[in-house]
Amino acid sequence: MEKSTEKQSKFTNHLINETSPYLLQHAHNPVDWYAWGDAAFEKAKREDKPILISIGYSACHWCHVMEHESFENEETARIMNERFVNIKVDLEERPDVDQIYMTFVQMLTGHGGYPLNVFLTPEKLPFFGGTYFPPVTRHNMPSFPQILQSIADAYENQRDEILNSAKDILKEIRRAGTAVASDEELNPQLLDAAFRSFEKSFDRANGGFGGAPKFPVPMSLEFLLGYYKRTGNESALEMVEKTCKEMAYGGIHDRLGGGFHRYTVDAAWLVPHFEKMLYDNAQLAKIYLHLFQVTKDEFYKRVAIDTLEYVRREMTDEKGGFYTAQDADSEGVEGKFFVWTPDEIIEILGEKDARVFNFFYDVTEHGNFEEKNILNVRTSLQISARQLKMEPDKLSAVLERGRKALFNARETRVKPFRDEKVLTAWNGLMLRTFAEASAILESEEYLETAKKNADFIMENLQKDGYLLRAYKDGRGKLNAYLEDYANFADGLIELFQVSGEAKYLFEAKRLTDLMIEEFWDKNGGGFFFTGNKHEELIARGKEFFDNAAPSGNSAATDVLLKLAKLTGEEEYERKAATILSLISSQIKQYPQAFGRMLSALEFYLNPIKEIVVLGEKGNELEKEIWKVFLPDKVVVAAENAEENAELIPLLKDRKTIDGKATAYVCENYVCQKPVTTIEELKKQLI
Repeated sequence: MEKSTEKQSKFTNHLINETSPYLLQHAHNPVDWYAWGDAAFEKAKREDKPILISIGYSACHWCHVMEHESFENEETARIMNERFVNIKVDLEERPDVDQIYMTFVQMLTGHGGYPLNVFLTPEKLPFFGGTYFPPVTRHNMPSFPQILQSIADAYENQRDEILNSAKDILKEIRRAGTAVASDEELNPQLLDAAFRSFEKSFDRANGGFGGAPKFPVPMSLEFLLGYYKRTGNESALEMVEKTCKEMAYGGIHDRLGGGFHRYTVDAAWLVPHFEKMLYDNAQLAKIYLHLFQVTKDEFYKRVAIDTLEYVRREMTDEKGGFYTAQDADSEGVEGKFFVWTPDEIIEILGEKDARVFNFFYDVTEHGNFEEKNILNVRTSLQISARQLKMEPDKLSAVLERGRKALFNARETRVKPFRDEKVLTAWNGLMLRTFAEASAILESEEYLETAKKNADFIMENLQKDGYLLRAYKDGRGKLNAYLEDYANFADGLIELFQVSGEAKYLFEAKRLTDLMIEEFWDKNGGGFFFTGNKHEELIARGKEFFDNAAPSGNSAATDVLLKLAKLTGEEEYERKAATILSLISSQIKQYPQAFGRMLSALEFYLNPIKEIVVLGEKGNELEKEIWKVFLPDKVVVAAENAEENAELIPLLKDRKTIDGKATAYVCENYVCQKPVTTIEELKKQLI
C-alpha cells in the first residue's frame, strides 16, 4: 500500500538494511520488525517473550491490506512491540521457514495462505497461527489486537500447556515431511488413473479444473499433452486446448501487455488477482509453445510470444536476471493499472474504433470489475466480425491498432510495484522456457536471452561453487534450496540441448552432483528441501507436492532422468526411480497434486528418443526436431563428435555422412540408420 512520507520518516526498524523488497516495504512501520536471524531469537530469550513471525511476499494483495490496517497502526504496533518480538519473513527468500510454519497452520486450521502469521516460543516452536486477521472483530473473526492480547496472556499464564502442545506439534511437522517407498511396481496404470482424475474434475464450460477460485495449472496441462502424445487420447488434448483458449480469452491474460496474472476469483477466468509472477509466466509460455507444436495453430504461438515479450520488456534486468513479480496494486488500488472505462477508450481510439473494440473486448458502462472493465474476449474473431458486419481482417486491424494505442496510454499510468530480486529457482524455470522457445520459434534473440540469463546466474549466484538463492542490489545471498539447484540445472540442460554448447551440460552435471551430495537423504531416499550446510531449523523436510511451481523433488527427478540419458550414468536414473517409488502411493491417491512428477513418470516409463545431430549449428535437421512435440527425448547437437564424446557417450563413434548434417536417432537400445534429409528424419521422429 502507499505510505505517506510523514510515516516513513517517523519510524524506522531493523528491516532498513535488508535487500528484500518485501521486507523494505515494512521498514518504516511502527512495528519493531526484525529479519529472521539470531538477533531476534536472542532478544526473545533475553526478554522472555513469545515471537510473532509474519510471512508474505511483495506482490501479495492481502499482505498489503494487513500491513495498512494493522502494522501501520501505532496502537496495534505498541501491543506487538511490548509483548512480542516481531519477525518479518519474505517467503520467496526463505521458503524453508515458510514451509515449516505453513505446514503448522494447515494442520491447525485446515487451510493456509498469505499473509501467514504464526506465534512461536523463543526456541522457534509454533503454538498458534493463522493467515489474515482483521483490525476489528468481523464475520466471527476476532480482531488482531484481541488475538495479540490473548496469545501474550496465554504465554504468560499457561506456559507449560503451550510448550507441551508445541512439542507434540513438532513431531507432527517432522512426520509430515517424510514418505515411505511403495512395494508396487511403477507402471503406466498410474498415469491412466491420473488422466481419469483430471477428466473427472475438468470444467467443460470454462476449462481448467474445479471451480472458483481458478488457478492455471501448467504442469498438469503438460502431463495431459504428453499423455495425448503417447496414447492418442483426444480427450487429453481437448482439455488442454479448452483450458488454454479460455485462459487466453479471459481477464487472467493481459491482453495489452502480455503475460498472465496469478489466478481468478471466479471459475470463468474473468476477474484476476492482478499480480504477475515469474513462475506462472515461465510455465504458461511453455505450454502454449508445446500446444503450437502439436496443433500448428498460430493462436498459441502468439500467446507464447506475447508472454515472452512481456518478460523481456518488464521483468528482465539489464544483466540478464529475471525479476520475481509485479504487484496487483498501483496507487493503493488493486487492478487500477489494468482496467478501463468506455469513455477512456473512446478518448484514445475515437468513437468508431472504440465501438468495435469495446464490443469485442466486452467493455460496458456498468463494467465487470468494480464499475470498470477488464478486457476479455467473449467469442471468436469470426463470429464478432459477422455480428459487427465487418470483414475479419478489418476487425483484426482495428483490434491490433486499439491494443497498441491502449498499451501506450497505459504506459503513462503509475505502474504496479515490481519486485526486482532475482531468484535462482524461478530463473531456472524461465531459462528453460526461453531456451526451448529459441528452438521452436527459431529465434536467435531468445537464445541470447537464455544464454545471458544462464551466464548471469553462474557468475552472480554462486559462492565457492555452491548456488545462492537470491540476488538484489548487486549481491547474491542465502544458501540455495533444492528447487534452486534442480530448476537451474533443468534450464541449463535445455539450453545445452538447443545451443549445443557443452559448458551448460558440464555445469548442469556439476550442480546435480553437488545437489546429490548436499540434499540427498542417504537413509530414506529423496531430497531434503535444505542442504547439509543450511541453517538448522526445527524440522528438515522434503517437498513432493507440485504447487504453483514444481517441487524440488519433481524437478530433480526430471533432471536426473535426462542426465542419465545424456551422460550414460545409471546412478542418476536409480535415484530418480527411488523418488518415484517413494511417492507412487501418494500419486495414486492425489494425482492432481503431482503435475510435474507425472510428466517425470511418463519420461521414466516411456521409450526415450536419443537424438544426435552433427553438422553446422542451426542446420535444417536440427530445426526439424523442434517442429514436433517430443516430450520424451534428449537432444545432442554438435558440430563434431570428437570434442565431447567423453562426457556424452551418445557422440561416441558418430560422424557426418559426406560432409552433410547428419542425424542419429536411437530408442530402446536400438539405433536407426543415420540420415541426412528432413524426410528421412521425420519418419524416425514419429
